[in-house]
Amino acid sequence: MSEFWLISAPGDKENVQALERMNTVTAKSNLSRNTKFTIPDFKVGTLDSLVGLSDELGKLDAFAESLIKRMAQSVVDVMEDSEGKVQENLLANGVDLTSFVTHFEWDMAKYPTKQPLVSVVDTVAKQLAQIDTDLKSRTAAYNALKTALENLERRSTGNLFTRTLSDIVSKEDFVLDSEYLVTLLVIVPKTSYSQWQKTYESLSDMVVPRSTKLIAEDTEGGLFTVTLFRKVIDDFKTKAKENKFMVREFYYDEKEIKREREEMTRLLSDRKQQYQNSCVALKKGSSIYRDHKVKGAPLGSPARLAAGQPDRERESEGEGEGPLLRWLKVNFSEAFIAWIHIKALRVFVESVLRYGLPVNFQAVLLQPQRKSATKRLREVLNSVFRHLDEVAAASTLDVSVEIPGLQLSTQDYFPYVYFRIDLGLLD
Repeated sequence: MSEFWLISAPGDKENVQALERMNTVTAKSNLSRNTKFTIPDFKVGTLDSLVGLSDELGKLDAFAESLIKRMAQSVVDVMEDSEGKVQENLLANGVDLTSFVTHFEWDMAKYPTKQPLVSVVDTVAKQLAQIDTDLKSRTAAYNALKTALENLERRSTGNLFTRTLSDIVSKEDFVLDSEYLVTLLVIVPKTSYSQWQKTYESLSDMVVPRSTKLIAEDTEGGLFTVTLFRKVIDDFKTKAKENKFMVREFYYDEKEIKREREEMTRLLSDRKQQYQNSCVALKKGSSIYRDHKVKGAPLGSPARLAAGQPDRERESEGEGEGPLLRWLKVNFSEAFIAWIHIKALRVFVESVLRYGLPVNFQAVLLQPQRKSATKRLREVLNSVFRHLDEVAAASTLDVSVEIPGLQLSTQDYFPYVYFRIDLGLLD
Protein backbone atom coordinates (compact mmCIF):
# COMPACT_ATOMS: atom_id res chain seq x y z
CA MET A 1 0.00 0.00 0.00
CA SER A 2 1.04 3.60 -0.58
CA GLU A 3 -0.53 4.67 2.72
CA PHE A 4 1.35 5.37 5.95
CA TRP A 5 0.14 6.11 9.48
CA LEU A 6 2.32 8.44 11.51
CA ILE A 7 1.50 8.10 15.20
CA SER A 8 3.02 9.08 18.53
CA ALA A 9 2.64 8.08 22.15
CA PRO A 10 4.23 9.39 25.37
CA GLY A 11 7.82 8.30 25.88
CA ASP A 12 7.46 7.03 29.43
CA LYS A 13 8.10 3.42 30.41
CA GLU A 14 4.45 2.36 30.22
CA ASN A 15 3.99 3.64 26.70
CA VAL A 16 7.34 2.39 25.44
CA GLN A 17 6.13 -1.04 26.52
CA ALA A 18 2.84 -0.36 24.72
CA LEU A 19 4.74 0.44 21.55
CA GLU A 20 6.66 -2.80 21.90
CA ARG A 21 3.38 -4.71 22.28
CA MET A 22 2.03 -2.99 19.19
CA ASN A 23 5.14 -3.97 17.20
CA THR A 24 4.84 -7.57 18.35
CA VAL A 25 1.14 -7.89 17.49
CA THR A 26 1.31 -6.13 14.13
CA ALA A 27 4.39 -8.07 13.06
CA LYS A 28 2.91 -11.42 14.13
CA SER A 29 -0.31 -10.77 12.22
CA ASN A 30 1.47 -9.05 9.30
CA LEU A 31 -0.72 -6.00 9.76
CA SER A 32 1.90 -3.32 9.24
CA ARG A 33 5.59 -2.63 8.85
CA ASN A 34 6.71 -0.26 11.59
CA THR A 35 9.74 2.03 11.74
CA LYS A 36 10.85 4.64 14.24
CA PHE A 37 10.23 8.19 13.02
CA THR A 38 12.81 10.51 14.52
CA ILE A 39 11.71 14.07 15.25
CA PRO A 40 14.21 16.55 16.74
CA ASP A 41 13.59 18.74 19.77
CA PHE A 42 12.28 22.20 18.91
CA LYS A 43 11.98 25.42 20.85
CA VAL A 44 8.46 24.96 22.14
CA GLY A 45 7.50 28.51 23.08
CA THR A 46 4.14 29.01 24.77
CA LEU A 47 1.21 26.61 24.63
CA ASP A 48 -0.88 29.40 23.12
CA SER A 49 1.55 29.70 20.24
CA LEU A 50 1.41 25.92 19.76
CA VAL A 51 -2.37 26.02 19.47
CA GLY A 52 -2.04 28.66 16.74
CA LEU A 53 0.67 26.64 14.98
CA SER A 54 -1.50 23.52 15.11
CA ASP A 55 -4.17 25.26 13.04
CA GLU A 56 -1.63 26.81 10.67
CA LEU A 57 0.17 23.49 10.13
CA GLY A 58 -3.12 21.80 9.30
CA LYS A 59 -3.74 24.28 6.51
CA LEU A 60 -0.12 24.10 5.34
CA ASP A 61 -0.29 20.31 5.27
CA ALA A 62 -3.34 20.39 2.99
CA PHE A 63 -1.73 23.04 0.76
CA ALA A 64 1.52 21.04 0.43
CA GLU A 65 -0.32 17.85 -0.44
CA SER A 66 -2.39 19.67 -3.06
CA LEU A 67 0.77 21.23 -4.51
CA ILE A 68 2.69 17.97 -4.91
CA LYS A 69 -0.35 16.29 -6.45
CA ARG A 70 -0.61 19.11 -8.99
CA MET A 71 3.10 18.79 -9.72
CA ALA A 72 2.79 15.03 -10.13
CA GLN A 73 -0.06 15.55 -12.59
CA SER A 74 2.05 18.10 -14.47
CA VAL A 75 4.76 15.45 -14.86
CA VAL A 76 2.10 13.14 -16.32
CA ASP A 77 1.03 15.86 -18.76
CA VAL A 78 4.59 16.63 -19.85
CA MET A 79 5.49 12.95 -20.24
CA GLU A 80 2.43 12.16 -22.32
CA ASP A 81 4.41 9.79 -24.54
CA SER A 82 6.10 8.04 -21.59
CA GLU A 83 3.37 7.61 -18.97
CA GLY A 84 4.87 4.34 -17.76
CA LYS A 85 7.99 6.20 -16.62
CA VAL A 86 6.24 8.89 -14.59
CA GLN A 87 6.72 7.24 -11.21
CA GLU A 88 10.47 6.93 -11.65
CA ASN A 89 10.63 10.70 -12.09
CA LEU A 90 8.74 11.39 -8.85
CA LEU A 91 11.63 11.15 -6.41
CA ALA A 92 12.68 12.87 -3.19
CA ASN A 93 16.40 13.47 -2.72
CA GLY A 94 17.05 10.98 -5.49
CA VAL A 95 15.18 8.05 -3.90
CA ASP A 96 11.65 6.74 -4.27
CA LEU A 97 9.03 8.31 -2.02
CA THR A 98 8.50 5.25 0.17
CA SER A 99 12.21 4.99 0.92
CA PHE A 100 12.40 8.68 1.76
CA VAL A 101 9.48 8.48 4.19
CA THR A 102 10.65 5.30 5.90
CA HIS A 103 14.20 6.65 6.28
CA PHE A 104 13.22 10.22 7.11
CA GLU A 105 15.84 12.44 8.72
CA TRP A 106 15.23 16.05 9.66
CA ASP A 107 17.18 18.46 7.42
CA MET A 108 19.02 20.61 9.96
CA ALA A 109 20.68 22.75 7.28
CA LYS A 110 17.43 23.72 5.58
CA TYR A 111 15.26 23.96 8.69
CA PRO A 112 17.49 24.73 11.71
CA THR A 113 15.91 23.55 14.95
CA LYS A 114 17.67 26.31 16.90
CA GLN A 115 15.20 28.77 15.43
CA PRO A 116 11.83 29.31 17.12
CA LEU A 117 9.24 26.81 15.93
CA VAL A 118 7.18 29.55 14.31
CA SER A 119 10.20 30.57 12.21
CA VAL A 120 10.70 27.00 11.00
CA VAL A 121 7.05 26.82 9.95
CA ASP A 122 7.35 30.20 8.22
CA THR A 123 10.41 29.01 6.26
CA VAL A 124 8.54 25.94 5.01
CA ALA A 125 5.46 28.00 4.11
CA LYS A 126 7.46 30.55 2.09
CA GLN A 127 9.32 27.81 0.24
CA LEU A 128 6.06 26.09 -0.78
CA ALA A 129 4.44 29.41 -1.74
CA GLN A 130 7.34 30.22 -4.08
CA ILE A 131 7.15 26.78 -5.72
CA ASP A 132 3.40 27.21 -6.15
CA THR A 133 3.86 30.62 -7.79
CA ASP A 134 6.51 29.27 -10.17
CA LEU A 135 4.37 26.23 -10.98
CA LYS A 136 1.40 28.41 -11.96
CA SER A 137 3.60 30.55 -14.18
CA ARG A 138 5.26 27.61 -15.91
CA THR A 139 1.98 25.72 -16.25
CA ALA A 140 0.35 28.75 -17.87
CA ALA A 141 3.18 28.96 -20.42
CA TYR A 142 2.96 25.21 -21.04
CA ASN A 143 -0.80 25.32 -21.57
CA ALA A 144 -0.49 28.29 -23.93
CA LEU A 145 2.00 26.39 -26.07
CA LYS A 146 -0.09 23.22 -25.87
CA THR A 147 -3.19 25.08 -27.06
CA ALA A 148 -1.29 26.74 -29.87
CA LEU A 149 0.06 23.39 -31.03
CA GLU A 150 -3.37 21.78 -30.85
CA ASN A 151 -4.79 24.59 -32.98
CA LEU A 152 -1.86 24.23 -35.33
CA GLU A 153 -2.45 20.52 -35.73
CA ARG A 154 -6.14 21.06 -36.43
CA ARG A 155 -5.25 23.64 -39.09
CA SER A 156 -2.59 21.42 -40.58
CA THR A 157 -4.18 17.96 -40.69
CA GLY A 158 -7.72 18.67 -41.87
CA ASN A 159 -9.04 18.20 -45.38
CA LEU A 160 -8.68 20.66 -48.21
CA PHE A 161 -11.86 22.49 -47.15
CA THR A 162 -10.54 23.40 -43.69
CA ARG A 163 -6.77 23.08 -43.48
CA THR A 164 -4.33 25.92 -43.89
CA LEU A 165 -2.99 26.25 -47.39
CA SER A 166 0.12 28.24 -46.58
CA ASP A 167 2.24 25.06 -46.52
CA ILE A 168 0.81 23.81 -49.83
CA VAL A 169 0.73 26.72 -52.25
CA SER A 170 3.66 28.64 -53.67
CA LYS A 171 4.08 32.02 -55.29
CA GLU A 172 4.40 30.42 -58.71
CA ASP A 173 0.83 29.07 -58.46
CA PHE A 174 -0.69 32.56 -58.67
CA VAL A 175 -0.95 35.53 -60.97
CA LEU A 176 0.06 38.37 -58.68
CA ASP A 177 0.08 42.17 -58.90
CA SER A 178 -2.34 42.24 -61.80
CA GLU A 179 -4.99 44.91 -62.03
CA TYR A 180 -7.32 42.69 -64.04
CA LEU A 181 -6.46 39.04 -63.40
CA VAL A 182 -6.77 36.91 -60.26
CA THR A 183 -6.04 33.26 -59.45
CA LEU A 184 -8.64 31.28 -57.50
CA LEU A 185 -8.31 27.93 -55.75
CA VAL A 186 -11.06 25.41 -56.41
CA ILE A 187 -11.69 22.09 -54.65
CA VAL A 188 -12.90 19.45 -57.10
CA PRO A 189 -14.18 15.98 -56.08
CA LYS A 190 -11.98 13.20 -57.43
CA THR A 191 -14.87 11.79 -59.40
CA SER A 192 -15.28 15.14 -61.17
CA TYR A 193 -11.71 15.76 -62.36
CA SER A 194 -12.64 15.04 -65.96
CA GLN A 195 -15.73 17.25 -65.79
CA TRP A 196 -13.65 20.10 -64.34
CA GLN A 197 -11.09 19.91 -67.12
CA LYS A 198 -13.85 19.98 -69.75
CA THR A 199 -15.99 22.75 -68.26
CA TYR A 200 -13.95 25.19 -66.15
CA GLU A 201 -13.18 27.51 -69.08
CA SER A 202 -16.89 27.86 -69.87
CA LEU A 203 -18.22 28.32 -66.34
CA SER A 204 -18.02 32.07 -66.87
CA ASP A 205 -16.81 34.60 -69.35
CA MET A 206 -13.23 35.80 -69.18
CA VAL A 207 -11.63 32.59 -67.80
CA VAL A 208 -8.04 32.24 -68.99
CA PRO A 209 -7.76 29.12 -71.17
CA ARG A 210 -5.50 26.29 -69.95
CA SER A 211 -4.92 28.13 -66.64
CA THR A 212 -5.86 25.25 -64.31
CA LYS A 213 -3.31 23.14 -62.45
CA LEU A 214 -3.65 20.48 -59.75
CA ILE A 215 -1.43 21.53 -56.84
CA ALA A 216 -2.57 19.16 -54.03
CA GLU A 217 -5.07 16.46 -53.26
CA ASP A 218 -6.40 14.41 -50.39
CA THR A 219 -8.62 11.32 -50.24
CA GLU A 220 -11.73 13.28 -51.25
CA GLY A 221 -10.60 15.63 -53.96
CA GLY A 222 -8.03 17.93 -55.46
CA LEU A 223 -7.06 21.58 -55.18
CA PHE A 224 -6.93 23.25 -58.60
CA THR A 225 -5.89 26.76 -59.61
CA VAL A 226 -7.78 28.76 -62.19
CA THR A 227 -7.08 32.29 -63.46
CA LEU A 228 -9.80 34.68 -64.57
CA PHE A 229 -10.71 38.37 -64.74
CA ARG A 230 -11.55 39.97 -61.42
CA LYS A 231 -14.86 41.32 -62.73
CA VAL A 232 -16.32 37.81 -63.15
CA ILE A 233 -15.30 36.34 -59.76
CA ASP A 234 -18.84 36.29 -58.34
CA ASP A 235 -20.34 34.78 -61.47
CA PHE A 236 -17.64 32.10 -61.62
CA LYS A 237 -18.18 31.17 -57.95
CA THR A 238 -21.92 30.77 -58.52
CA LYS A 239 -21.49 28.56 -61.58
CA ALA A 240 -18.75 26.52 -59.90
CA LYS A 241 -20.99 25.84 -56.91
CA GLU A 242 -23.80 24.69 -59.22
CA ASN A 243 -21.38 22.10 -60.60
CA LYS A 244 -20.25 21.03 -57.11
CA PHE A 245 -16.88 22.76 -57.43
CA MET A 246 -16.05 24.71 -54.27
CA VAL A 247 -13.96 27.88 -54.46
CA ARG A 248 -11.69 28.25 -51.39
CA GLU A 249 -11.53 31.79 -50.07
CA PHE A 250 -7.80 32.24 -50.32
CA TYR A 251 -5.73 35.06 -51.73
CA TYR A 252 -1.99 34.82 -51.81
CA ASP A 253 -0.39 37.28 -49.39
CA GLU A 254 3.33 36.71 -49.16
CA LYS A 255 3.75 38.66 -45.92
CA GLU A 256 0.91 36.79 -44.21
CA ILE A 257 2.15 33.41 -45.39
CA LYS A 258 5.67 34.25 -44.25
CA ARG A 259 4.29 35.27 -40.84
CA GLU A 260 2.33 32.03 -40.52
CA ARG A 261 5.33 29.91 -41.51
CA GLU A 262 7.51 31.73 -39.00
CA GLU A 263 4.88 31.08 -36.36
CA MET A 264 4.91 27.39 -37.29
CA THR A 265 8.68 27.29 -37.00
CA ARG A 266 8.67 29.13 -33.67
CA LEU A 267 6.08 26.84 -32.10
CA LEU A 268 7.87 23.71 -33.25
CA SER A 269 11.15 25.10 -31.97
CA ASP A 270 9.59 26.05 -28.61
CA ARG A 271 8.11 22.61 -28.30
CA LYS A 272 11.43 20.91 -28.97
CA GLN A 273 13.53 23.21 -26.82
CA GLN A 274 11.22 23.69 -23.85
CA TYR A 275 9.30 20.43 -23.63
CA GLN A 276 11.46 17.92 -25.42
CA ASN A 277 10.31 14.93 -23.41
CA SER A 278 6.64 15.65 -24.01
CA CYS A 279 4.52 15.35 -27.06
CA VAL A 280 2.48 18.23 -25.65
CA ALA A 281 -0.81 17.69 -27.47
CA LEU A 282 0.65 15.35 -30.07
CA LYS A 283 1.44 11.66 -29.97
CA LYS A 284 4.52 10.36 -31.74
CA GLY A 285 3.77 9.88 -35.38
CA SER A 286 1.35 12.77 -35.55
CA SER A 287 2.29 15.23 -38.23
CA ILE A 288 2.20 18.98 -37.94
CA TYR A 289 2.49 20.55 -41.40
CA ARG A 290 2.89 17.11 -42.89
CA ASP A 291 -0.44 15.61 -43.85
CA HIS A 292 0.48 12.35 -45.55
CA LYS A 293 -2.90 12.37 -47.28
CA VAL A 294 -2.05 15.56 -49.13
CA LYS A 295 0.30 15.02 -52.01
CA GLY A 296 2.88 17.56 -53.04
CA ALA A 297 5.77 19.35 -51.36
CA PRO A 298 4.32 21.59 -48.63
CA LEU A 299 6.45 24.67 -48.20
CA GLY A 300 5.95 24.68 -44.45
CA SER A 301 6.69 21.00 -43.96
CA PRO A 302 9.29 19.80 -41.43
CA ALA A 303 11.53 18.86 -44.32
CA ARG A 304 11.78 22.50 -45.35
CA LEU A 305 11.77 23.89 -41.82
CA ALA A 306 14.65 21.68 -40.78
CA ALA A 307 16.59 22.15 -44.02
CA GLY A 308 16.38 18.52 -45.09
CA GLN A 309 17.17 17.02 -41.69
CA PRO A 310 16.05 13.34 -41.60
CA ASP A 311 12.83 12.58 -39.67
CA ARG A 312 14.54 9.96 -37.50
CA GLU A 313 17.28 12.37 -36.49
CA ARG A 314 14.77 15.10 -35.59
CA GLU A 315 12.68 12.60 -33.60
CA SER A 316 15.67 11.44 -31.56
CA GLU A 317 16.48 15.05 -30.68
CA GLY A 318 13.03 15.36 -29.09
CA GLU A 319 13.60 12.56 -26.61
CA GLY A 320 15.73 14.51 -24.16
CA GLU A 321 14.58 16.20 -21.00
CA GLY A 322 13.32 19.71 -21.49
CA PRO A 323 13.61 22.51 -18.92
CA LEU A 324 10.00 22.09 -17.72
CA LEU A 325 10.43 18.43 -16.81
CA ARG A 326 13.75 19.15 -15.11
CA TRP A 327 12.15 21.95 -13.10
CA LEU A 328 9.22 19.73 -12.11
CA LYS A 329 11.51 16.93 -10.93
CA VAL A 330 13.69 19.21 -8.82
CA ASN A 331 10.84 21.17 -7.28
CA PHE A 332 8.61 18.16 -6.76
CA SER A 333 11.41 16.73 -4.66
CA GLU A 334 11.69 19.97 -2.70
CA ALA A 335 7.93 20.21 -2.14
CA PHE A 336 7.62 16.57 -1.11
CA ILE A 337 10.50 16.87 1.36
CA ALA A 338 8.87 19.98 2.82
CA TRP A 339 5.56 18.10 3.11
CA ILE A 340 7.07 15.29 5.17
CA HIS A 341 8.78 17.87 7.38
CA ILE A 342 5.35 19.42 7.91
CA LYS A 343 4.06 16.02 9.02
CA ALA A 344 6.92 15.82 11.52
CA LEU A 345 6.12 19.31 12.79
CA ARG A 346 2.46 18.40 13.19
CA VAL A 347 3.34 15.30 15.20
CA PHE A 348 5.61 17.36 17.44
CA VAL A 349 3.08 20.13 18.06
CA GLU A 350 0.13 17.78 18.61
CA SER A 351 2.17 15.52 20.87
CA VAL A 352 3.18 18.44 23.09
CA LEU A 353 -0.40 19.70 23.20
CA ARG A 354 -1.75 16.22 23.91
CA TYR A 355 0.87 14.81 26.26
CA GLY A 356 2.16 18.03 27.84
CA LEU A 357 5.60 19.22 28.95
CA PRO A 358 8.40 18.37 29.25
CA VAL A 359 8.58 17.08 25.69
CA ASN A 360 8.71 13.29 25.82
CA PHE A 361 7.08 11.21 23.12
CA GLN A 362 7.95 8.52 20.60
CA ALA A 363 6.83 8.73 16.94
CA VAL A 364 6.36 5.61 14.84
CA LEU A 365 5.64 5.21 11.14
CA LEU A 366 3.30 2.35 10.24
CA GLN A 367 2.77 1.07 6.73
CA PRO A 368 -0.38 -1.10 6.55
CA GLN A 369 0.47 -4.22 4.58
CA ARG A 370 -2.93 -4.56 2.89
CA LYS A 371 -6.11 -2.58 2.70
CA SER A 372 -8.21 -5.34 4.23
CA ALA A 373 -6.06 -5.22 7.40
CA THR A 374 -6.56 -1.52 8.21
CA LYS A 375 -9.63 -2.09 10.37
CA ARG A 376 -7.85 -4.75 12.40
CA LEU A 377 -4.74 -2.53 12.68
CA ARG A 378 -6.87 0.31 14.03
CA GLU A 379 -8.40 -2.04 16.61
CA VAL A 380 -4.94 -3.12 17.76
CA LEU A 381 -3.80 0.50 18.16
CA ASN A 382 -6.93 1.46 20.06
CA SER A 383 -6.52 -1.54 22.35
CA VAL A 384 -2.84 -0.89 23.06
CA PHE A 385 -3.25 2.86 23.68
CA ARG A 386 -6.76 2.87 25.15
CA HIS A 387 -5.38 4.03 28.49
CA LEU A 388 -4.31 7.35 26.94
CA ASP A 389 -7.88 8.47 26.29
CA GLU A 390 -10.79 6.19 27.17
CA VAL A 391 -13.35 8.53 25.58
CA ALA A 392 -11.47 8.69 22.28
CA ALA A 393 -11.02 4.92 22.25
CA ALA A 394 -14.73 4.41 22.82
CA SER A 395 -15.65 6.93 20.15
CA THR A 396 -13.88 4.93 17.46
CA LEU A 397 -16.33 2.12 18.18
CA ASP A 398 -19.37 4.39 18.69
CA VAL A 399 -19.43 7.42 16.38
CA SER A 400 -22.29 8.91 18.37
CA VAL A 401 -19.95 9.69 21.28
CA GLU A 402 -18.97 13.36 21.29
CA ILE A 403 -15.58 14.52 22.57
CA PRO A 404 -16.08 17.80 24.44
CA GLY A 405 -13.92 20.72 23.31
CA LEU A 406 -12.72 19.10 20.06
CA GLN A 407 -13.51 20.42 16.59
CA LEU A 408 -12.22 17.24 14.93
CA SER A 409 -14.66 14.58 13.81
CA THR A 410 -14.53 11.36 15.82
CA GLN A 411 -13.12 9.60 12.75
CA ASP A 412 -9.99 11.80 12.92
CA TYR A 413 -9.35 11.59 16.65
CA PHE A 414 -7.77 8.62 18.42
CA PRO A 415 -6.20 7.99 21.85
CA TYR A 416 -2.80 8.56 20.23
CA VAL A 417 -1.61 11.31 17.88
CA TYR A 418 -2.30 10.21 14.33
CA PHE A 419 -1.62 11.61 10.86
CA ARG A 420 -2.05 9.91 7.51
CA ILE A 421 0.47 10.07 4.68
CA ASP A 422 -0.87 8.96 1.32
CA LEU A 423 1.71 8.48 -1.43
CA GLY A 424 -0.91 7.65 -4.05
CA LEU A 425 -0.38 11.02 -5.67
CA LEU A 426 -1.66 9.95 -9.08
CA ASP A 427 -4.74 8.05 -7.91
